[in-house]
Amino acid sequence: MLFVNYPKCSTCRKAKKWLDEQNIEYESRHIVEDNPTADELRKWWEISDLPLKRFFNTSGMKYRELKLKDKLPDMSEDEQLDLLATDGMLVKRPVLVGDDVALVGFKVKEWEEKLL
Repeated sequence: MLFVNYPKCSTCRKAKKWLDEQNIEYESRHIVEDNPTADELRKWWEISDLPLKRFFNTSGMKYRELKLKDKLPDMSEDEQLDLLATDGMLVKRPVLVGDDVALVGFKVKEWEEKLL
């Protein structure tokens, strides 16, 4: 599994601790130093069964600075994915990706249902 996270993020640290406690093996990837590409994001979005908006860090400063709340509805899916690929801080984190699962954000119940 690939664990895409921002180490300073408290939610990411909680998710990492949970993964370790469940003995789930993963490869860790720093979301800012190694930002997901548009192609990766598209693949993750397709297997996640989530709306694309869930991949945006809507509480982040960058999201607010760019006024994305108003702009996203008028953007195509390709434009949104390309935008997400420009800056890891725009991406909701953590993201946990396996062969047939992609989880965005950390909700224990959701992770338990999909992983255990």
